[in-house]
Amino acid sequence: MRPGTDGWSTMRTFQQDRSVTRTSLRPGTLRRIVAFARPHRRQLAYFLALIVLSSAVGAVVPMIFKTIIDDGIVRHRVGFVQALAAVVAGLAFLDAGLSLAQRWFSARIGEGLIYEMRSQVFRHVQCQPLAFFTRTQTGALISRLNNDVLGAQSAFTNTLSSVLSNILSAGFVLAAMLVLSWRITLVSLVLLPVFIIPARLLAPRLARLTRESYGLNAEMNTTMTERFNVSGAMLAQLYGSAEREDENFRVRAGRVRDIGVTQAMYGRIFFVSLTLVASLATAIVYGIGGRFAAQGSLEVGTLVALTAYLGRLYGPLTQLSNVHVDVMTALVSFERVFEVLDLEPAIADRPGAVDLPAGAATIEFDHVGFRYPAADEVSLASLESVAVLDPRVPTPVLHDVTFRVEPGQVIALVGPSGAGKTTISQLVPRMYDVRSGSVRIGGHDVRDLTLRSLRSAVGVVTQDAHLFHDTIRANLAFARADASDEQMWTALDAARIGPLVRSLPDGLDTVVGDRGYRLSGGEKQRLAIARLLLREPGIVVLDEATAHLDSESEAGVQQALTAALVGRTSLVIAHRLSTVRDADRILVVDDGRIVQSGTHEELLARGGLYAELYRTQFAPVTPVGADAGWAEGASAPPVGV
Repeated sequence: MRPGTDGWSTMRTFQQDRSVTRTSLRPGTLRRIVAFARPHRRQLAYFLALIVLSSAVGAVVPMIFKTIIDDGIVRHRVGFVQALAAVVAGLAFLDAGLSLAQRWFSARIGEGLIYEMRSQVFRHVQCQPLAFFTRTQTGALISRLNNDVLGAQSAFTNTLSSVLSNILSAGFVLAAMLVLSWRITLVSLVLLPVFIIPARLLAPRLARLTRESYGLNAEMNTTMTERFNVSGAMLAQLYGSAEREDENFRVRAGRVRDIGVTQAMYGRIFFVSLTLVASLATAIVYGIGGRFAAQGSLEVGTLVALTAYLGRLYGPLTQLSNVHVDVMTALVSFERVFEVLDLEPAIADRPGAVDLPAGAATIEFDHVGFRYPAADEVSLASLESVAVLDPRVPTPVLHDVTFRVEPGQVIALVGPSGAGKTTISQLVPRMYDVRSGSVRIGGHDVRDLTLRSLRSAVGVVTQDAHLFHDTIRANLAFARADASDEQMWTALDAARIGPLVRSLPDGLDTVVGDRGYRLSGGEKQRLAIARLLLREPGIVVLDEATAHLDSESEAGVQQALTAALVGRTSLVIAHRLSTVRDADRILVVDDGRIVQSGTHEELLARGGLYAELYRTQFAPVTPVGADAGWAEGASAPPVGV
């Protein structure tokens, strides 16, 4: 069946959200769409030419039927009839070929646009700062890469071809019908409102049901995503109720089922209505036209041609009645993609940025003040699923932070939770930019360095080491793509996890599972440390890198880290003070300020926050029922690296 002539296509166009027609597109959107399509302009020209030719062929065939009847059958010209029948057969093959060619060009253009847009959005999103990802809903972001990109693609495939094909088909058919009999043509058009008016009345309800269905499906997808990962499954089993979870899911799924039944019935109503109107119009044309033919004022072939044209008229005219919704839906999809592409990365290379010189390893914080970015600086309301972004400006979290780390030194950052230790460490690889003062590496302001060279020189292991759902080899190669197996094994052995990996049946090709959950917490952490060692950075940041290790594993990894950190500038964040007592210097952070600085012994002798934290951690615990005097006389447990 030709594009735009079936009831299902008509039903789909009325399913779309009609509220998009009230959307005000940003200036320049159409110009950007044209620019996006420019690389495909030659293929688009061929595609449009094929649509024109296909529409013309469809309009010619009924005229040939007329000629076969009036000039062939009626006059008993057998050879003439057979020749025109062959022409009709040839046009059928031509139309089939044109349809295949249209589909090929449509696929080439559409898939090319998907490839380019997804690639651009993916690359652009990867350039966004960490603050962008802390605010954005992952599902909404993925939707831009999938749903909206597909919606934009449909502008050049479905919408463009459908609109142009419908306009041309309706135009050719109406012109031919008016030439054949303007009176019968006008009579046949009288029935068109009988179908369009009820359809447009049902359209808002159908669009509302479609939106509700999308929302419910999104909720079910979110529920499944949260419940089917390891952490979510564990939480659900420990605290949830299987009956309650099942009931909540069934309620949503049941509503989707009911909506699906309703939509199916609406679709059948559309299809039956269109078929019914076409049948009634055919009956009217045969009734009126038959009378004219019987009176001799209309040829029989003309009557047959008019009825053939009716089947090619109502579908296109009905879809064109809703064309503004189709066009705006496609344009809004484009605009939503452009919205992401227009969000400038807050952290980017400055013009004239230079590479960090090899061997530069001095870290300097010079009167650094910092607050986290406001929502409108790094995010989009649509990606946070809010009406408007939070207008409040975050309060400062670092105040006049100044210190210097010489090459090869190990500097520890300690302090209460929320004091600003991790924030300080994140300013070194420029995950955020300072608001005042400066952070310098090797005497260079990090904002004047290329991000590639800066982050290649800084290795980080965080408290929650993330592993991709891939092999151990792939997770290691993420830090150094050209690493050999020998180098990987050296790093694994240094991180005290080599023997474990060797004992696995697949060795380096063992899949670690979602977020590394096939490994224990300590094993994940040691694999992350191996990844850092494989990179061999000049500067190392360890943010609670041994937090998930037991005492035995911690001792082994501490030995590996001690050897690995020799000659490297290191910032080590730790809550357990036993892991940092041998640092060259300890900085005590409280409320975004460095309140103390010195060695372990100096800080203990000086008193203050560090001594208080130390006493809190290592105060002897009185056993239940034990004598209090014994507890007071007990010595603190031994500490050390």
